[in-house]
Amino acid sequence: MRNRRQILAAMGTTALAALAPSALFAAAAIKPDDSSALLVIDVQNCFLPGGSLAVKEGEQVVPVINKMAKAFSNVVMTQDWHTPGHISFASVHSGKKPFETIDLPYGKQVLWPDHCVQGTEGASLSKDLSIPQAALIIRKGFHKDVDSYSAFLEADGKTTTGLAAYLKSRKIKRVFVAGLATDFCVAWTALDARKAGFEVYVVEDACRGIDTQGSLAKAWADMAKAGVKRIQSSDIALSA
Repeated sequence: MRNRRQILAAMGTTALAALAPSALFAAAAIKPDDSSALLVIDVQNCFLPGGSLAVKEGEQVVPVINKMAKAFSNVVMTQDWHTPGHISFASVHSGKKPFETIDLPYGKQVLWPDHCVQGTEGASLSKDLSIPQAALIIRKGFHKDVDSYSAFLEADGKTTTGLAAYLKSRKIKRVFVAGLATDFCVAWTALDARKAGFEVYVVEDACRGIDTQGSLAKAWADMAKAGVKRIQSSDIALSA
């Protein structure tokens, strides 16, 4: 039979264990600083309900991003900005349908419905985004013969957008990625950010995926292998 001291010690351990999750969570909260930047990827009308390439639940990222963005003084937004008749559009390839793949000089290309054509309402950023401090918009995919998922590099792997140089000139060391879609533009952005030497976080609940032919699981696996950290918006400290 245990004595009183042993019983009290056990009770103390149990109480500490009950408190541990919240204490650990509080200690682990990430506080963005001047060396942190939020990258908001392609939250555009074509990817939202009613759009030509609507991502399921895509509209749900907007309030999450708006809330999270308040913690960042450095914010960059991106837009898909395709020419009419872009090479990534299924409509320009005879007999091909959206989500089929073809081989192009730079590799495999998923074919998409026409989307985010320059100057159209579909290419506009969501009117519900509220990030007044965003200092830069990167437009990508405007070269007719090459797609561009990543905010850093076009799909040929060598044509840069200039984003890495911009961030480094502002002494940014870590980036937080959110937006649409997880398994394409978000993932490619995160992977290229790692290659450029940044610490990278993808905010899962601030993203949504397309998930064609297992693309979502593959994207998360590729990001994990590259050292991208998978977090939730609740992991970010919003208070000053």
